[in-house]
Amino acid sequence: MASKVMDLIYWKDTERTGMVLTGLVVGLLSLFQLSIITVISTVSLAIMCFTISVRIYYQLLYILSWGDGEHPFKSYLDLDISFSGEQADLYMQKAIVMALSAVDSLKRLFFVGSVFESLKLLVLMYLVTYLGELCNGLTLLIISVIAVFSLPIFYSRRQEEVDGFIAKIQAKIDNVKDL
Repeated sequence: MASKVMDLIYWKDTERTGMVLTGLVVGLLSLFQLSIITVISTVSLAIMCFTISVRIYYQLLYILSWGDGEHPFKSYLDLDISFSGEQADLYMQKAIVMALSAVDSLKRLFFVGSVFESLKLLVLMYLVTYLGELCNGLTLLIISVIAVFSLPIFYSRRQEEVDGFIAKIQAKIDNVKDL
């Protein structure tokens, strides 16, 4: 599963990645104008219209003896998406551990377990308020989706230049820390 996501992000299959990126961006842009319920129902209607049309088309081909009668979505229907009891327990345990770890970290930050760490969070949240004034969360989500699909490929193509630029920035940061 992780390798399929990485293949999408690194544009291994250009057509599939283009469809996924376009679908995500168009879906997120539609949320600017429509509610999420409207977007989900409209997308569901479009998918249902497509799949029913294809199914009827394949059935018609079979009736006219131009097709083999194979269900067009058989591979998707036969796909096994179930978990064994052990897998479900393992995933649930991981989710619980992650949630409890996050709550513990937030508890230490908000109730000032470490003054320095809590001050860093305070400054970060103060800066985020300015970001919130500039744009809303949906805009940031759209920018994030585009960045996830473009920055890794940009870095892989221009790795030497980016690494040199980051090294210069790191050197300047180190100089400031030394002062």
